[in-house]
Amino acid sequence: MRPNDDIGKTVAVEIDRPLGSRHPAHGFIYPVNHGFVSETQASYGDELDAYVLGVFEPVAEFEGRSIAVIHRLNDGDDKLVLIPEGRQLSDDQIRAQTEFQERFFRSEILRSGSVRHKESGSVQGADG
Repeated sequence: MRPNDDIGKTVAVEIDRPLGSRHPAHGFIYPVNHGFVSETQASYGDELDAYVLGVFEPVAEFEGRSIAVIHRLNDGDDKLVLIPEGRQLSDDQIRAQTEFQERFFRSEILRSGSVRHKESGSVQGADG
C-alpha cells in the first residue's frame, strides 16, 4: 500500500511521541502528536508514520481523516497528515506545524488529485 492511498480516509494511529515529548535521539520537543499506523508498512519497512494536527493535548491514540502525505524526496520516511473530522488545513498550515522536523528534508505535500512541491529544507537528520 502506498501512503497516498489513505488520503481522504479515516485512519487510526498509535501515538509513540505525544505532544510535548522529547525525541529520544535528537532532543527536540514534539509540538504535535506523532504516531504510526500499525500493521501498515512504509516503503522502508517500518510502520507508516503520521502527524496528528489540530489536536492540542497529548493523546495515546487517534482516529481522524488523512488529508495529505508529506513525501520526503531525500528520505524514505513519508508521513501521513491526520486531522479531526470537520477541520481543514492548507498546505502552508501543514508546513508550519511540521516545520520542527520537516525542515531537515526536501519534501512535497501530496493531496488527493494534486501535488504541491516546496522545499522544506535540505539538511539530513532529526529522524522521527
